[in-house]
Formats: sequence, C-alpha cells, structure tokens
Amino acid sequence: MTALPDWMRPPRAEGWFAEDLDHLPEAPRHTELVDGALVFMMSPQRSWHGRLVTALTTALMSQAPGGIEVEREMTIRLDARNRPEPGLLATRAPYDPDRTWYDPADVLLVVEVVSPESAHRDRTVKLRKYAEAGIPHYWCVEDEDGLPAVHVYELDIPTGAYAPAGIFRRTLERPVPFTIGLDLASLVPARIRQPGA
Repeated sequence: MTALPDWMRPPRAEGWFAEDLDHLPEAPRHTELVDGALVFMMSPQRSWHGRLVTALTTALMSQAPGGIEVEREMTIRLDARNRPEPGLLATRAPYDPDRTWYDPADVLLVVEVVSPESAHRDRTVKLRKYAEAGIPHYWCVEDEDGLPAVHVYELDIPTGAYAPAGIFRRTLERPVPFTIGLDLASLVPARIRQPGA
C-alpha cells in the first residue's frame, strides 16, 4: 500500500472546510466536500452522463431569462463543511470569471445527473442538504434505458424539505424557476441498434 500524498491530509484536526477546496490544485477534477470529507469522482464518467449535462446546460442557457446564469460543475458552499458540485445549476448571481463557488441564496435550481457512484448521495444526502440550504428547486436525472427521467422537487417552505413535483419522461415543462420546455429524448443521442437486435 502506498502512502497518501500530503495534499490528501486534512490541514487541521477538525478535517476539511469549504475554503480548503480552493487550495487543493492537486485534487482530481470534480472534488466535493460533504460533511467535512473530500469526495472524489473515482469511476470514469460515462459518455451518456457528460453529453446529458452538456445538452441540459445548453438548453437551459437558451431558455434562461436575463439575470439568470446557468453553470455546469461548479460547487455550492452550503456551509463550512459542505461544498458539493452539482452537474449544473441556475443562479441569479452575476457572471464572475474568478468565481469558484456559489452561495446557496443565489442558486435557483440544482440538477444532479445520477451515476452509479453518486446515486446514494444524489438521491438522499444532496436532496436533504440542498433543501436545508434553502435552494428552491432540485432535479435528479436518472438513466432509464438510455433516456433521461427527471425527478423534480420543489422546496416546501414550512417544512424546509423538498416535495416531489413530478417525474418527467420524454418532455419536461415547468413554470419555475423560469419557463422551461425540454424535449428530453433529444438531449441524448439515440442508441444505434445492431441488425437483428
């Protein structure tokens, strides 16, 4: 067994804090902080996942009204010990080329595209944490036989928890956080069928 590189050792006895992520240039891309622990995307990302995030980002950018920015793979500083990195987000914060994270008060929508490695965090841990941080809209996108199924949640203000607002297949139309209309099937390439399959 090889020794851990020095950068993987927490800088203090209490572990990692949100601001530490900005000082880890050696860390792998897509490093998150969840409950004070560094979380790395260790398994290779599937092409389906990457293409879906790109297509969703492009589609939402084209539909977002002025004053709303759409970003992919940027962290949200939920609190001192949590800085997750969703697949994409919509925010009212103005564009800043030096930004490395967003404040949850500025985030309108978070979208996580579920992969086998992230399924538990996306479906339970992040669902709870984003709601506790007051982010009004959360989408969890699942792969159903190569097509996206979008599980949509809205923040219920009295309880501070997300309430399901629907599961969308083929098309998604939502009036919030801005008017959105998506042909979900067009977001990923059709699978090429082999003769006789």
